[in-house]
Amino acid sequence: MDLTGLGWRPFFARQLRPSESASAHPLRVVEIHRNGHVLSDGERELHIHPGGIWFRRPPEERPTVGDWVLVDAARSRIDRCLTRATVLRRRAAGSRAEEVQLIGANVDALFVVTSCNAEFSAARLQRYLAVAADAGIPPLVVLTKADLAARPQRYRKEARRMAPGTPVEVVDARDAATLAGIRATLRPAHTYALVGSSGVGKSTLVNTLAGRELQITRPIREQDAKGRHTTTSRSLCRLPNGALVLDGPGVRELAVAIATDDVEALFDDIEALAARCRFADCRHDAEPGCAVLEAIAAGRLHRQRLRAYRSLVAAQQSRAKTAANRHPRPTRRRRGANTDDYD
Repeated sequence: MDLTGLGWRPFFARQLRPSESASAHPLRVVEIHRNGHVLSDGERELHIHPGGIWFRRPPEERPTVGDWVLVDAARSRIDRCLTRATVLRRRAAGSRAEEVQLIGANVDALFVVTSCNAEFSAARLQRYLAVAADAGIPPLVVLTKADLAARPQRYRKEARRMAPGTPVEVVDARDAATLAGIRATLRPAHTYALVGSSGVGKSTLVNTLAGRELQITRPIREQDAKGRHTTTSRSLCRLPNGALVLDGPGVRELAVAIATDDVEALFDDIEALAARCRFADCRHDAEPGCAVLEAIAAGRLHRQRLRAYRSLVAAQQSRAKTAANRHPRPTRRRRGANTDDYD
C-alpha cells in the first residue's frame, strides 16, 4: 500500500511548498498513545513524540489521528501538519470546558453507533449528529445488538424520527451477514470514524468488518447496559477492501462544539415551522398560533425532536454564558477619569 491507499489526495499534495516537494516526507497519523504518535507511509510505521513545541499550541492545531503531517529528513520530529479536509471535535469536559478536543481528522463519513437496549438515548444520538453537522461529514446511524432486542425495529423508527433522511442500519455487530448495508458504503482509501458510548459494539463492529480481532472487546454491565472502556487509544484500522476506520474511546457525555448556523441546518424542519409561528419570540411551549406545536399535534413532527432541538440550543446558550463569565470584557474608563477617586 502506498500513500494513496492511506487517503492521500490532490487536496493534500497541493499544500506542499516548492521547497518541500522533493524532500518532504508526508505521513499519516494512524495511532495516538500517551507516549507518542504512530505515523505511516503505507508501508512502514514510525513512532514519534510530537514534542513540547506542539503542546504549546492550541489543542486544535496539534496533530491528531487521521492528520497528514510532514517530518524532517531524519524522521525524528513532526515539522508541519497539513490543513485538514474535515475535523471531528468536541468540547473538553470539566474545568477545561472552553477547550476543544480533537476526535479525528480527514474523515469522509461518520458512523454514529448506539444499541438496541437501555443505552439508546435520542438526546445523545442528536448530539452525535450535531458533531457530524458541525464537521460537514455525512452520518450513518448504526443500531447494534439487534439480536438481543425483542423489537429492534422500534429503535430504527425512533432513530429515523431524530434524523430524517439519515441512513439507519440495524445490525448484530458479531454477525457479518447483517453488515451488508454498512459494507456497501465503504470505499477504498476513504476514512470512516466511529463514535458512540463504550459498550455499544464499536470495536466488535470493526473486528467483524475486518474479519479478525483488531480491537479488544469486553462485555457490558448487565444492570444498566453501560459499557466498560476497552479501546484506550485512537487508531486508524485498514479493512480488507481498503477502507480506513477510525476507532477510539467511547464518549458518553458529548459537549458539542457547534455553531448556531449548524444547529439551524440540523433542525431546518423546526426552523421552517418556527418562521410561521404567530409570535417572533415563540418558545414553542404553549403559545397560541405556534406552528411547531401544531405540527406535533398533526403528527408531522415528533415531540422528542423538539426536545433535542431545545437541548442543543440550551447547551449553546450555557456555554456562551460560561465563556462570557470566564472572559469578561474589560471596563472602559472615561477619558480623563481619575482612577484614584471612588464613590
